[in-house]
Order: sequence, then C-alpha cells, then structure tokens
Amino acid sequence: MTKKNIFVVEDEEDILELLRYNLVREGYNVSAAVNGEDAVKAIIRKPPDLILLDLMLPGMAGLDVCRTLKKDPKTAGIPIIMVTAKGGEGDVVTGLELGAGDYIPKPFSMKVLIARVRAMLRRKQEQPADKDAMVRIHDLVIDPARHEVLIKGRAVEMTCSEFGILHLLAGHPGRVMTREQIVDAVRGEDYAVTDRAVDVQVVGIRKKLGARADYLETVRGVGYRFKE
Repeated sequence: MTKKNIFVVEDEEDILELLRYNLVREGYNVSAAVNGEDAVKAIIRKPPDLILLDLMLPGMAGLDVCRTLKKDPKTAGIPIIMVTAKGGEGDVVTGLELGAGDYIPKPFSMKVLIARVRAMLRRKQEQPADKDAMVRIHDLVIDPARHEVLIKGRAVEMTCSEFGILHLLAGHPGRVMTREQIVDAVRGEDYAVTDRAVDVQVVGIRKKLGARADYLETVRGVGYRFKE
C-alpha cells in the first residue's frame, strides 16, 4: 500500500517533532514547514494527501494559508485539519467556512489526532455524498427521493429544514459544519436563517430521533457534526 503524504505546518519545534515522530511511526510520509509562506510554496509544488495546519504562525497566518490553498485548483481538494489553541472559536469557524475539514484544539491528545487524520484520509477516498443519495446508519434510513426518514422501518415526520439538516450532516459523517454552512446548504421553505434557529431545529431533530439523538454531536462554539 502506498504511504500517504502529510504536510505539517507548525512553528513550535517540539510540537513539530512530536507530530513528525508519531505520524512516521503510523506509516505516513511527513513533510513540514515552520511558516505559512514556505508551506504554501511547498504544498503547491508537491501537493500532499492531507495538511495539519497550525493557525498561529509567524508571517503568513494559518487562515491565510488555508484561504490561499483553497483558492488554487491544484490544492483546493486537499483536506486540512486546523490545529489551534483552545478558545479560538472565531478562527475555527472562519477556517471551516474557508474549506478546512476539521480542527484539533491545543493541547491535543496524539491518539485523537491520529484518529482524526485516519478518518479524514478515509473520507477523502470515499465518494462525496450526493444530495440525492440515500443514507443508511444502522436502522436509520434517510431517503431524499421520498423525503422520508425511517427508524426500524417506521416513518419519522420531519419538517423540510429538519430533513435537510439531518441528511446534510449524516451524508458527511465526522465533518464539522458551522451553522452558516448548514444554512447555506439547506434551502427548504422553512429553512433556518439564524444561528439560534439552527440550534432549535437540531433540538427538534434529536427529539424525533429518540434513542439515536446522540448521532448528532454539538461542537461547542462552532456547529454540528454527525457521529462517525
């Protein structure tokens, strides 16, 4: 099996070496840069399979690195996991809006980071969720063709927006989505128009899912994701 290439952008030497050591031990090829400018040049020259991007960088900030790479067709499809200090919710939301796929707060668990890397690489290999594709998770079925949600074969009534939000998140398991991304993607006739409205509709979805309510995870200060 061909080794996956991971590019780490991190200016703290001890963290960089810790990441490099553990990623190599897991079987990945690792390249790195300690500042944004060098990272962008190296990534465009030789696109990796995944990027671990620190947001607090000297010179070109991590968000600018993300913005630049997502605008370039050659690198736009590379998954990015942001690494950020706790409390940087505004930067996290901005990064996700720019196209980053996930984030990990500092200080982080290496086991969690490796698991997120594996999950992101696995999702990259999978076909992107089609807006009309049926989604099955255990005994939960979401069928957009029939606009129907079934649990153990029983129909669960949902509003247009509730259905759209559930299908969107379930079609991208593990991916964090901000409230703004959810609003942009879900366009039912009663679709949410405010952060608070999205939260209210998620509460409604959870009630209707019953024992499966924990499939929908709240990412504090950011948005939601469907449990992988």
